[in-house]
Amino acid sequence: MRRANWCLLTLLLSIACGRTAPAPETDATEPASESPAPAATTSALPDIVARVNGEPIERWELENAVRASELSASAPVPAERRGDLLRELLAQLVDLHLLGQEARARQIAPTDDEVAAQLDQIRQEFPSEDAFAQALSEDGTSLDRVERDVVRRLSVGKLLDMTVLPTISVTDADIRAYYDQNVERFNVGESVRASHILITVAPEAGDAERQRARVKADELLNKLRAGADFEALARAESQDPGSAPQGGDLGFFAKGQMVPAFEAAVFSLEPGAVSPVVETQYGFHIIRQTGRQPPRTAPYAEVRQQVEQLLQTQQAEVQTAELVRRLTASAVIEIYL
Repeated sequence: MRRANWCLLTLLLSIACGRTAPAPETDATEPASESPAPAATTSALPDIVARVNGEPIERWELENAVRASELSASAPVPAERRGDLLRELLAQLVDLHLLGQEARARQIAPTDDEVAAQLDQIRQEFPSEDAFAQALSEDGTSLDRVERDVVRRLSVGKLLDMTVLPTISVTDADIRAYYDQNVERFNVGESVRASHILITVAPEAGDAERQRARVKADELLNKLRAGADFEALARAESQDPGSAPQGGDLGFFAKGQMVPAFEAAVFSLEPGAVSPVVETQYGFHIIRQTGRQPPRTAPYAEVRQQVEQLLQTQQAEVQTAELVRRLTASAVIEIYL
């Protein structure tokens, strides 16, 4: 949805810089593949917030990092947390610039086709080219800045593929040992499986636009009540690009993984039942519950791949942090916050 991939580019910092991107606390996360509206940009910052070996880190980069952090948490940053978050995100941007400079020094860069593909993916998050241009203007940035950011991040990804990826080694014994030693982490509360049809509404939409979306959702609900196939209707009409191709399927999820209104509706349904139209910050949903599981411990076979990815990520973070440490030791870094 709107701006998701663009902001998610900034979340690459979590991997590229060997840190976990800080996020404001929240009591629920968004439904799978949905994206909350970004909060207002940070105010009272200088145009250049830092320099890394003379290379500026501009205000818009930090503002975009804040949006990405808020995106990951589905909530704005609390005022009392904003100062700490800015410093943490700026430290990540410093690391990103250091890694980008190292990639340039090694003449590692994405191809023109790779950059174009990433830019096209960003554009597809917007209903039109005009909407994309308007978003750039609202965020105080430009296509040139976004392209430079994409080039840097793709370059860093290639650098890490060449320097960090070959050092990672996770064996079957490592995976099994982690599972056996942390089995309580794989306790899963009651969960449900659901599908939905979403008619999106932009956060800034007026009453008339919101009402049109509601009417559309009501029309789809009436079609379902008249016997229309839910999966076929979701594929044809749902505006959630992540689940629509799967007939609206969101898979299984436990409590605390969806926004409150969505969660309350889906957990109140019986398997096979369809909800009335449910409104959330993303728009209007029609939800069908398709299964329910009692609390359980996920078996090893079910979570093996998840554990393997976790251990690989942990090793990558250690190796990337060491690379950043070496680059920092010889760098000149100026912070202006």
